Amino acid sequence: MVNKLKADWLSNIRGDLLAGIVVALALIPEAIAFSIIAGVDPKVGLYASFCIAVVIAFVGGRPGMISAATGAMALLMVTLVKEHGLEYLLAATLLTGLLQIGAGYLKLGGLMRFVSRSVVTGFVNALAILIFMAQLPELTNVTWHVYAMTAAGLGIIYLFPLVPVVGRILPSPLICIVSLTIVAMVYNIDIRTVGDMGQLPDTLPIFLWPDVPLNLETLMIILPYSVGLAIVGLLESMMTATIVDDLTDTTSDRNRECKGQGVANIGSGLLGGMAGCAMIGQSIINIKSGGRTRLSTLTAGVFLLVLVLVLDQWLVQIPMAALVAVMIMVSIGTFSWASIKNLKEHPLSTNIVMVVTVIVVVATHNLAFGVLAGVLLAALFFANKVGHYMLVTSEFDEATDTRTYNVVGQVFFSSSEKFTESFDFKEAVDNVVIDLTRAHFWDITAVGALDKAVIKFRREGAEVEIIGLNEASATIVDRFGVHDKPDAVDQLMAH
Repeated sequence: MVNKLKADWLSNIRGDLLAGIVVALALIPEAIAFSIIAGVDPKVGLYASFCIAVVIAFVGGRPGMISAATGAMALLMVTLVKEHGLEYLLAATLLTGLLQIGAGYLKLGGLMRFVSRSVVTGFVNALAILIFMAQLPELTNVTWHVYAMTAAGLGIIYLFPLVPVVGRILPSPLICIVSLTIVAMVYNIDIRTVGDMGQLPDTLPIFLWPDVPLNLETLMIILPYSVGLAIVGLLESMMTATIVDDLTDTTSDRNRECKGQGVANIGSGLLGGMAGCAMIGQSIINIKSGGRTRLSTLTAGVFLLVLVLVLDQWLVQIPMAALVAVMIMVSIGTFSWASIKNLKEHPLSTNIVMVVTVIVVVATHNLAFGVLAGVLLAALFFANKVGHYMLVTSEFDEATDTRTYNVVGQVFFSSSEKFTESFDFKEAVDNVVIDLTRAHFWDITAVGALDKAVIKFRREGAEVEIIGLNEASATIVDRFGVHDKPDAVDQLMAH
């Protein structure tokens, strides 16, 4: 127990503290921007980011992952806030948390195994594009100073790690933010700053119970939004956990993460914050800045609040160009450049799944739609591929006038038609044996195909015997098959 606590909290103190500070600085403009997207006061996003990061540090299932207010969640809140106001958003946030805790206890985190690598790659690439596109408003219709500062920021981020000793100790994004802020203040450069994004809160968050009537009507209003927020939040969190697992070569507890996200969102709603989830961009900043354990996530949340409440007069001076440079670095680091090279090497179906996931996410700005499209396409391609791996061969025994059909492979909705077409129903034989020793029946479509084959042979006057059904296939055939149930056969033939 003690060793686990040390590993989770104290195994990388310097790296975690520095990475947490960088993440906190990068969280502020994003939290404000996402609040504006959702149509609420900037303090709602900032309180949410503080609360979610602190809570998830203790109860989350993936050390080193950053959770806070996110753009994907903010987009789903717009209509609710516009039509019903902030109090209903807080109520929806609480319900979102409850749904996510329920998902954790139902072990829905395990569903991530159905998301193929090509969907994850498409999701990551789409997010990289969205992160970059989100920076474009800061780079359009601006003075040359902004471009110069952004270029200088990128230069610092990529070149500072080459400096001997110091370059490996201090995270370059932090150096970028601090140095560009000093330059902007010393030379009094007229450039957009964090202070221009919106007013920062000047008090600690307080306990708030949403001021909404506790009745069925309220539930009907917030339930559709809460379901959407819960699904998108868990999807983005599970995807981020997968990516951080890969980056750190460690494993995480997905179901604990589902529950943790739920607890964090309940905490956020009770402190006047909006719903949030894991952030791929910030998590990558954390990992690339040296963060590895729960301490980095806790530091990010606590330092965010300290920055906002104590260092606000310095904080408002940070040029947006410095943060744009950091987010462009995140965008470049997030994008899977190998996936472009792999387009030539990977199968066409894999490439289509990846590209469709990217297109749908970028077009709709909804990560859930993109992942759903990718998973459905991957499932269809898989079903089609497996459907081809079914073969029916036959041999004829003249002595007994028996035709034996040997079925090899998987029989289900995709291969059932091929299964039926493999039999010669017009052949005049006394006996037909269908050997299913090396076959497996998966669904009622496959059972229906077997019924059809048996009934057609019997209609032509042949005796039909089915042999070799394995236990699982026999169970589904016995339950849903009709070829040995005369009443059901008559009913089937009537149709």
